[in-house]
This record gives sequence, C-alpha cells and structure tokens, in this order.
Amino acid sequence: MTTRDEISQMRRSYGDAGVEITDLNPNPTEQFLKWLGEAANNQFIVEANAMVLSTFSGGKLTSRSVLLKDVTDAGFSFFTNYNSRKAKAMEENSQVSLLFPWYAMERQVSISGTVTKVSAEESDKYFATRPRGSQIGAWASSQSEKLNSRKTLEEKFQEFEAKFPNEVPRPPFWGGFLVAPTSFEFWQGRYSRLHDRFIYQKNNSNWEIERLNP
Repeated sequence: MTTRDEISQMRRSYGDAGVEITDLNPNPTEQFLKWLGEAANNQFIVEANAMVLSTFSGGKLTSRSVLLKDVTDAGFSFFTNYNSRKAKAMEENSQVSLLFPWYAMERQVSISGTVTKVSAEESDKYFATRPRGSQIGAWASSQSEKLNSRKTLEEKFQEFEAKFPNEVPRPPFWGGFLVAPTSFEFWQGRYSRLHDRFIYQKNNSNWEIERLNP
C-alpha cells in the first residue's frame, strides 16, 4: 500500500523541449488537431481522444471520461444517453469544460465552452457507425440509474439483441452534444516546473493568445 509520505515524494522532471507562442497556430482548433495527431501516434497513449468532461449542476461539480468523436471549428462532439447524469447536468447548466491529459507527452489541453445537442441527423449518422454490440448496449443501459445486478443488465442486452436481429435503430434517448469553445489552454511540461502555458480566448470572432505563468 502506498503511504502518505510516498505520495508527497511522487514527482518527475519534465523535458527541455518547450513551446513558443510563434510555434502555435492562430486557430486553436488547428493547434488542437496537431497535438491530437501527435498523441494518437504516441505508442504510450491509450485512446488519445479520451477527455475528462466536467459539469456543474445542483451545486455539485462532476467529472467523468468520455470519448471525443468529432472536431470542427464549430466545436467538439461526443455522444451519450440523454437521460444520463451528465446529460441532465448539461440541461441545467450549459457551461462545461473538457480536459485532454496526454501524460506520456507531458501535455494537456483544457477547453471551456457552452454545450448544445447536435441534430438528430448527426446522431443517426454517428450511431450507424458504431459496432453492433455498442448499439445494443445503448438500448440496454438505463445510464446512471441504479442497477440491482449485472445479470439484469446482460438479460436486457440479450432482449434487445433478439429484438433487433438486423439493423439497430438509434434510441430516441441517445445522441450527441457539441461543445462550442470559449477558451483553450495548451500546457507543455518543462524542467524545474517552469511549464509552458498558453491560453486562447475568444474576442468577438478572433482568438487572442497569451502566455501564462506556470
């Protein structure tokens, strides 16, 4: 078992390779896509498109990992059950944050923005690309609700597997969300904790970039 003293001593020295403001693309979405591509090609990173989604509702801040499924200048898209805890939180408060922690590269990107549902057509299009098992699972899971046993969940899966022997339609309670960014922060670990941090903030239709203290 790890002790408190051992936890306090957990540290590593980050690299010499840094980032200058002149290295950054003036479009934060393009800069993100560049870093995402580098993360996806890094053998030590599992699911480079995994992101931590944080929501605030009912006086509580909640975070969970979800998978990014599309990026455009309009925003960042992901999909989930519309009856889930996160979906209900986003209905109450549309302000959210996303965090991409690429530890193996000593990098992270945090994004703040406003979330809205995507169109039914866009949700249908993405749902059709999912593996059959994932499609059935979307029907079987009453996400975030209490479950008395795993057996019950597996029985529901079998029930919907039999109900949809061929094409599986998208559940009406399942679909996508789009996060329209208002700020991006790019972080690169550096030696002596002198990390490189840059924030992009929206000013009308333009993005302004500033360096932050680490």
